[in-house]
Amino acid sequence: MARRIVIMGAAGRDFHVFNTVFRDDPHSEVVAFTAAQIPGIADRTYPPTLAGQHYPNGVPIRPESELEDLVRDHGVDEVILAYSDLSHQDVMHVASRVLATGADFKLSGPDASMLRSRKPVVAVCAVRTGCGKSQTSRRVASLLLEAGLTPVLIRHPMPYGDLERMRVQRFASLEDIDASDPTIEEREEYETPITMRMVLYAGVDYAEILERAESEADVIIWDGGNNDLSFIRPDVLITVVDPLRPGHELGYHPGETNLRMADIVVVNKVDSADPEAVEFVVANVMEANPNASVVRAGSPVTLDVGPSLEGARVLVIEDGPTITHGGMPYGAGTVAAREAGATTFVDPRHYAVGSIADTYATYPDIGPVLPAMGYGEVQIRELEQTIRAAEVDVVVIGTPIDLSRVLDIDQSVRRATYELDGAGSRGLAEALAGHIDAWVGATSTSQRA
Repeated sequence: MARRIVIMGAAGRDFHVFNTVFRDDPHSEVVAFTAAQIPGIADRTYPPTLAGQHYPNGVPIRPESELEDLVRDHGVDEVILAYSDLSHQDVMHVASRVLATGADFKLSGPDASMLRSRKPVVAVCAVRTGCGKSQTSRRVASLLLEAGLTPVLIRHPMPYGDLERMRVQRFASLEDIDASDPTIEEREEYETPITMRMVLYAGVDYAEILERAESEADVIIWDGGNNDLSFIRPDVLITVVDPLRPGHELGYHPGETNLRMADIVVVNKVDSADPEAVEFVVANVMEANPNASVVRAGSPVTLDVGPSLEGARVLVIEDGPTITHGGMPYGAGTVAAREAGATTFVDPRHYAVGSIADTYATYPDIGPVLPAMGYGEVQIRELEQTIRAAEVDVVVIGTPIDLSRVLDIDQSVRRATYELDGAGSRGLAEALAGHIDAWVGATSTSQRA
C-alpha cells in the first residue's frame, strides 16, 4: 500500500519536494500540503496539470493549524517538513506535534531534491532571511558578466498566485514583471537583476525552469530565498551569515546546513555589527566548516537625496520578510535614517489597518517600522492606507525596490539602497577567480567546437 503523506510548507520547497520526490512515485500518496508564514496561500489546490497523472484532482493546500486533523482524517503515515527559516527549537515543536499523532516526521535531504544542471551553478544561500543574499548574488552576476560569461538567475519560488500560470516564469524586462501581477516581495527580488540586463527565471516546476535557463546561460546563479537549501546542485555554494544576529548561524533550519555545506562563507554587515559579534560568528563558521573560504563584507547603506531627516517625523518601511519571519526588529532603512540624523521615528502600529495590523499581532517583535507587506491587491492597498494615515514628514524606504513606483505615497520619500563594499567585492572575486577562469575556458572550448 502507498504511504500517505502530508507535506508542510510555505508555497516554495513543499512544491519542489513534491515535484522531485513524490509526484511520480507509485508507492506514495500526498494527501495534502499545509501552508504557513505567507498570508493567503492556503485554501487552494495544487493543480492537476502540475501534480501529474497520479493526482487527477490535484492536491489540497490547507492551513497548518489543521495538521493533526489531516493526519487523523486521512490515515497519514508520514509528515514532511519542507519550509525554511525555522529555529531548531521550532522544528522540534513541529516534530512533536507530528509524533504525537503517531505519524513519522521527516526532512527531505539535498540528495533527494537537488536537480543537476549541465551548466555550472553558483548557489547563493544564507543562514537566515535578511542576511544579504541579494547583493551577494548581484556581485556574483557582475563578476561573471565582467568575465564575458552569460549568467542567468534562477530565483527561489514565490508562487503566491495562479500556480498553473506561474509554472515557468521568465523575466527580461520590467514590463515582464508588471505583466505577472506580482506581489511586492516578487518585485523586490526581480527588479534589480532585470535592471542589470540579466534574465531571471522563477515559478513552480524547477525541472522545467532549469531546462529553459540552461538554454541561454553559460552559468546558472541560484538566488535563494529565506535560508532555504538550493534546489539545484551547486558547483560553488556561497552562504551568507549575519553578525547582527550572532549565533543564528547555528540555530536555524536549514541555515546551519547551508553553513556546513558552503564552499564560501560571506560574513556580511561587518561595517554595522559589533566587532565582538563578528569574531564570534567567524569562530562559529570556522568550527562548523573549517574548509570554507571566509569573506568579510560590509553592506553600506546609501540614502538618496531629499529633505533633511534631522528634526523630522520619520516613517521607515522595511523589507517585509526580513522583519517578519526573519526576526529583525528593523533593517537598512532604519540604519540609513539614523545615519542621516533622524531621531523621531513614528510607530506605524497606531495607523495600521486590516492585514497590516494583523501582521504586528503575528510578529510582536517588529520594531517601530512598517513591513512592506503586499501579498495581493487588498494588502497593497492596506499598506498604502497605513502610510497615508501616518502623521509624518518623510517616509524612508528601505526595501530593495522603490515602493513609490507601486504605492501612492503623499509624503516626501527618501530611498535607502545597499551593496557589498569594496573589501567584500574583492574577497568574493578572489574566492571565485579559479572557478570563473575554468568556466571561461570551458565556454570558449565549447564555442570553438
